[in-house]
Amino acid sequence: MATLSTEQQSIARQWIADGMKLSDFQRRLETDFALKLTYMEVRFLIDDLKVVPKDPEPPKAPPAPPVPPAPSASAGAGTPPGEVVEPDDVLSPEGGAAGGEVEVTVDAVTRPNAMVSGRVRFSDGKGAAWLIDNYGRPGLVADEKGYRPSQPDMMAFQAGLERELAKLGF
Repeated sequence: MATLSTEQQSIARQWIADGMKLSDFQRRLETDFALKLTYMEVRFLIDDLKVVPKDPEPPKAPPAPPVPPAPSASAGAGTPPGEVVEPDDVLSPEGGAAGGEVEVTVDAVTRPNAMVSGRVRFSDGKGAAWLIDNYGRPGLVADEKGYRPSQPDMMAFQAGLERELAKLGF
């Protein structure tokens, strides 16, 4: 492995301290010090210099302006004006807050090709099987062909699913 003089080491340390990327650092070693190193050798050199490369700062997203909730005919039909429904509230089919309308359970034996699976019983008594596959994609298969739960039931299902998964450490 190539060695750097004491002066070159302090310059190289400063480059890394200033936030230089490893690929740029590798090019700079070659252009400034005529030292051509592989990526792995650069990693070893950084370790020998006892410096830690900085992670690039993620770009800051502009803050989104607050959007007032628009009343919709389907989602808020039964919610009195001015009443705020929290995400963890269970919603009845009429749209108001209620308790225990949607039941979510987790299977003791997980379905094949799934990380976690279970059943849901919606407020109208109809059921469905749910799962989250190995890629983290959700799936919902209704017991009755063509059945689509109401939007409030889906929101209550999502909240119940989050609670059940939190109990399991997901």
